[in-house]
Amino acid sequence: MTKPLLALSSTISLGQISDQATKAVEMMEMIRTAMLAPTARKAAPNFNLSQLTTLLGIEKGSFAHRLNKGDLPTGTLNESGNRREFTLAESRTWIKEYHKDRLRPEGAEAVTISVGNFKGGVGKTTTAMTLAQGLSLRGHRVLVIDTDPQGSLTTLFGILPDTEVEEEDTILPLAMGSETSIRYAIRPTYWDGIDLVAAAPVLFGAEFALPARQTSEDGFEFWNVLHYGIDDVRAEYDVIVIDTPPSLSYTTINAFMASNGIVMPLPPNALDFASAAQFWSLFSDLSNELITKRGLTKEFDFISILLSRVTTDANSAIVRQWIQSTYAEKVLPVEIPKTTVVDTTSIEFGTVYDVNRYDGAAKTFKRARDAYDMFVSYVEASIHSVWRKQVGEVTPKKTKKGSK
Repeated sequence: MTKPLLALSSTISLGQISDQATKAVEMMEMIRTAMLAPTARKAAPNFNLSQLTTLLGIEKGSFAHRLNKGDLPTGTLNESGNRREFTLAESRTWIKEYHKDRLRPEGAEAVTISVGNFKGGVGKTTTAMTLAQGLSLRGHRVLVIDTDPQGSLTTLFGILPDTEVEEEDTILPLAMGSETSIRYAIRPTYWDGIDLVAAAPVLFGAEFALPARQTSEDGFEFWNVLHYGIDDVRAEYDVIVIDTPPSLSYTTINAFMASNGIVMPLPPNALDFASAAQFWSLFSDLSNELITKRGLTKEFDFISILLSRVTTDANSAIVRQWIQSTYAEKVLPVEIPKTTVVDTTSIEFGTVYDVNRYDGAAKTFKRARDAYDMFVSYVEASIHSVWRKQVGEVTPKKTKKGSK
């Protein structure tokens, strides 16, 4: 016999919802303190000799020879003197020395990449974070901009959006017009080489401020606010990574219009595939209404589809074929597997790059880490392509200016 549904004992007031919100924030603070104790702040990983030489792509003998020269950080020996470790900052100094040919060329500026999807739960924020971390481990300086009012990316940096982020720490003053450069909101993070513009629930105000300005200010283009806002700092970074809300909002449109490229994490799942199709359709219609009909244009240097949270079941294989047929060359030749590694690190407000030592199966961790490394490598190739284009555009202008 089917049990009857329990009747609701009472209604829930807005005041009770407010109380529930307070309890949720308090619980988040307790969880973070437990996970990140004793400082309640994230710490960057250290690197041993094997890890650093792998990042550099050299043999240990070559590393030891260069270490003896004393012109690069020597790290710190452990108490027994049989293990040398390097901080992230020290490791990045070595990386920048050995990867000089891969760094941003003179005359080029930051390449801006938006990570977006219409749907939550696809790995969007983790993709943005790992992309920033992975690029920093290749010697690049990265600015991360969180434009999602939920502030998930901000949380991954060990900062609580609800209690530790003020309006002036977000892009809201930019959206409201009280600021014209993003510089005011940039803060350093626990991860050397990555700066952050945080997000918080107050950022929902941008969804009202931008359309209001569009109707009241002559010549105002709401979709270009972020594009113009980052102009002032483009020369100071190699890459700017923007995490967007899981919707086609005013801030999402701003992020896309400011970007050279878009990365869309897409699990091989039927519902996610359908959502992505709807996303591109709506974005096309909206951009046509806002841009094309005004006689303007917008070009992206690349759009990359990243297969994320991939499982090995038959249904995933079928949807993977749909994705490949639909997006063709835009699909990156790498898949991010759905593993316990990713789930475990996310519970601890981290990624595979935050891990100093993984307690689970080494093979499982390597599989996840290798996938993210390959993803970063492919995106870095696209970044280099944009830089070559930028330098190619700048050089003729300089030559023409100097000719007589």
